[in-house]
Amino acid sequence: MPSPDIIQLLPDSIANQIAAGEVVQRPASAVKELLENAIDAKATHIQVVLREAGRTLIQVIDNGSGMSVTDARMSFERHATSKIRKSEDLFSIRTMGFRGEALASIAAVAQVELRTRQEGDELGTLIRIDGSEIKTQESVAAVTGTSISVKNLFFNVPARRNFLKSNSVEMRHVLDEFQRVALAHPEVSLTLHHNDTEVFNLPPAKLVRRIVDIYGKSYREQLASCQEETSYVSVRGYIGKPEFARKTRGEQFFFVNDRYIKHSYLHHAVISAFDGTIPDGSHPFYVLFLDIDPSHIDINIHPTKTEIKFDDEKSVYAIVMAAVKKAVGMYNFSQSIDFDDNVNFFTQGSSEPNPNFIPRTVMPDWAAQSRKADHGPSKSNLTSWSKLFEGLQNTEDRSSEIAAFDTSPVTVSRPTYQEESKTVASKVNRMASEVISAPESDAMLFQLHNRYILSQVKDGIMLIDQKAAYERILYERYRKMLINRTGACQQLLFPKRVGLTHSDMQLVKETKKEIHSLGFEFDEFGQNELIIRGIPADLPEEREQDLFEELIEQLKQSYSDLKLNKPESLSRSLARRFSVRYAVKLSFVEIHTLIDQLFASTDPNRTPSGEPIIVLLTMDKLTSIFRS
Repeated sequence: MPSPDIIQLLPDSIANQIAAGEVVQRPASAVKELLENAIDAKATHIQVVLREAGRTLIQVIDNGSGMSVTDARMSFERHATSKIRKSEDLFSIRTMGFRGEALASIAAVAQVELRTRQEGDELGTLIRIDGSEIKTQESVAAVTGTSISVKNLFFNVPARRNFLKSNSVEMRHVLDEFQRVALAHPEVSLTLHHNDTEVFNLPPAKLVRRIVDIYGKSYREQLASCQEETSYVSVRGYIGKPEFARKTRGEQFFFVNDRYIKHSYLHHAVISAFDGTIPDGSHPFYVLFLDIDPSHIDINIHPTKTEIKFDDEKSVYAIVMAAVKKAVGMYNFSQSIDFDDNVNFFTQGSSEPNPNFIPRTVMPDWAAQSRKADHGPSKSNLTSWSKLFEGLQNTEDRSSEIAAFDTSPVTVSRPTYQEESKTVASKVNRMASEVISAPESDAMLFQLHNRYILSQVKDGIMLIDQKAAYERILYERYRKMLINRTGACQQLLFPKRVGLTHSDMQLVKETKKEIHSLGFEFDEFGQNELIIRGIPADLPEEREQDLFEELIEQLKQSYSDLKLNKPESLSRSLARRFSVRYAVKLSFVEIHTLIDQLFASTDPNRTPSGEPIIVLLTMDKLTSIFRS
């Protein structure tokens, strides 16, 4: 007897919910799709109204062309679009939308109300839909254009609704999408209201004015025009001067034919053009528009339409890099070296190690000018400038050689701080454990290339990864601060003003308690500015704004880790970021302090992410090296 047929067509309601999973991931996705529809309708004024970051209401009102009765009904059907007619049209797209999935996907997971009227019609059309089911369609009085309200997003998909983050997090994503559309279309007037509060009111203007309206008046002095015309692609827009580069990401924008895209390859081209003018870890501001024949690109890659492919990426890379480098050179942005800085960054101090001491990092020359303005000029030390180059001879990386001699499981103990030993299994060998002791207080210690600390132990040589050791120390310190809220604060003689983007300000407001716990003291000053009154006492010596921006960047990254709670995730992120600053030359006292603090930690063998900190080369292993 033949088996029964088991393949069936899905009902439209289920198919729409599946499509909605790709198109509408959160309220920001719906805002993006509705704004792009308004742009395609040739609107010159668009209003966005939100409640609870879009959870309960997203309303987009435009003065565009509007829709006829038939078009209004058809707009909610899957794959119904006015943008393309045949397959060849996919390679000549200049509109924002073209798939015909957005409204159908939104209507499948929300309660939607559409009011629309064309200019020549006496009456408009009202349509109400709940979860793909049409409840009402009638003629009503309406103004020219379209008003669409999305209420109770994911009301019929509770699992998806439970995955939404807090209102402040979702609002940050909405702001990101709104700002991208606003930058792409400065000729369009845009307003944004959230819970009856006006967030943005952007009049039509040139691009440079739109940037200032979004990010603040401080951007007036840091923008430089960037323009390049070729037969293949033209580049236009603005870049930020290198001295205004920030520690936070998020102010880098590429638009291809006025469509926002994410493209790591082109981002690398911009960063390469800034090479040598901005410090490591900083991110320049840029808003760049690429105008290219649509036949040379493919945007039909992902439903979000933020990914794109060029038929000749290398040429686009070279043109973008040349345009940015030309702008950098035109405004003479190159940095000068300041030889007045004090190169004696460390003092010997007392012979007794301070258990609470973590050595300060080298202050880079690009931060020196700000420090001098804040704290007075540093003592001149021109005679010691050559010390900057100490240790640079024969500094080839030995890490691969050391890794080749990774040890079997090691047990280390420090009787002064802990009674029980910790056992860690090596990733390379699974042999029996070898018990070793931590270096004695009078043991010979040697720092190798500012990266490793070598010490003679009873049965060989112990190697300590300096950066990894500080990562473990800082992690436990930050975690204790966040849990106990005991961060020590160093008050500033002159408070500093720091300007933030709307989305970064939302993040600061949500994590205000955690930031205070680390030792930062600040107050809100205006809509998107802070006054920093104090910084953590044990952070590296840098500009206060740079430290705060790096903290915000780590907050962003820690929020992406859903497996860890907030203190744990933030502690790991901060420790990993700031431990890089301690890859510097240490004095004898500082080396002993580092070892004492490491073995006082809960796990001196591993970083919080599980990477090894200590490697033991036993006498037997050393002998085998020379006799192999």
